[in-house]
Amino acid sequence: MNSYGSRYVLIAAGEASGDLHGANLVKAMKDIDRDIMFGGIGGDKMVLAGVDIVTHASQMAAVGLTEVFSRSGAILSSYFRMRSILKKEHPDLLILIDYPGFNISLAGAAKKFGVPVLYYISPQLWAWRSGRVKKLAKRVGKMAVILPFEKDFYLKTGTDIPVEYVGHPLMDQVPLFMNRMAIEKEFGLKKEDTVITLMPGSRDEEVSKLLPVMLEAARIISSRVPNLKCIIPVAPTISQDHIKRIIQGSRLNIVTTGKGVYRALKVSDLALVASGTATLETAIMGVPMIITYRMSPISYSIAKRVVKVPYVGLVNLVAGEEVAPELLQENVRPDIIAEKATLILCDDGRKREIKEKLARVTESLGGPGASKRTAQLAIEMMKGGFSTL
Repeated sequence: MNSYGSRYVLIAAGEASGDLHGANLVKAMKDIDRDIMFGGIGGDKMVLAGVDIVTHASQMAAVGLTEVFSRSGAILSSYFRMRSILKKEHPDLLILIDYPGFNISLAGAAKKFGVPVLYYISPQLWAWRSGRVKKLAKRVGKMAVILPFEKDFYLKTGTDIPVEYVGHPLMDQVPLFMNRMAIEKEFGLKKEDTVITLMPGSRDEEVSKLLPVMLEAARIISSRVPNLKCIIPVAPTISQDHIKRIIQGSRLNIVTTGKGVYRALKVSDLALVASGTATLETAIMGVPMIITYRMSPISYSIAKRVVKVPYVGLVNLVAGEEVAPELLQENVRPDIIAEKATLILCDDGRKREIKEKLARVTESLGGPGASKRTAQLAIEMMKGGFSTL
């Protein structure tokens, strides 16, 4: 029995996307039982949802294998704090959201102290280090997966880990109605403008590596496509000042916004996107995109040896084909990005074909309700049951 006198859930989300999905899951669980108390690792959204934060997610986000070392002190400290809570407070449930290196270890501690574990948003074991499935099978009571091919992946591993496909939580995030004319006015857009959204990532390291290249690519595009305007949605984990320093002196028509990606994508003709969840957000909005990604040379060299999937972008993995061009490492060059962007922007037939494929990707992600379905799984686990949906 924990010392809180009521149901207590420990939750761990080490990145910006995990913070969003964690917050929505917490709200969905509170809709079922408002007396549940939450603590753990997360960001501002989870704080607003009522989670007592042990470590803020911004202290733990890192890109690539080598970049983790710069955050190793905070990550290790957070692990031992969470482990201590598992041991002393004995929560009714531990919910893990992605962030595999940390969370798989934390699942081991939970197993040791007899705390049931729900893993929401699977680590990408289908891409690399699939051997970790055996660890998960021993430590996790339930997997709630969000990509349509993930359930089959786990079934084919031969482990007995219970897996449920709950649909993608992003389907709950897309606004049902957005006034395009109001957004155009907000961003100062004109009818003749061509709009590109620049989405360089949710971490300082990503932004520093990708945004300057995206800006130079946009400058080249502006010489080929008239009336170009750029919108940069700034993630809550990135300071506006950091963005301003990078865009200073770019001579482009740029507007930044802290209101999220969907308003920008609603009025966009194309997006330049850092590989990750943002590619699915862009797909859901039906916007053609070019996927870019850079990591340290050492991290990339290791990744090339161990990653076993044909594409990097989630949108392409779900589609099973390259719907969006992928540019990685040395190919993340302004001239290459500009060339591919121009081919899309100047070819209406190509744009239509891409939009049709993005619509099929969106359909495969399931309808709204992932958070509610996962909340029900969590409540059942807290009661001692593993009922399926």
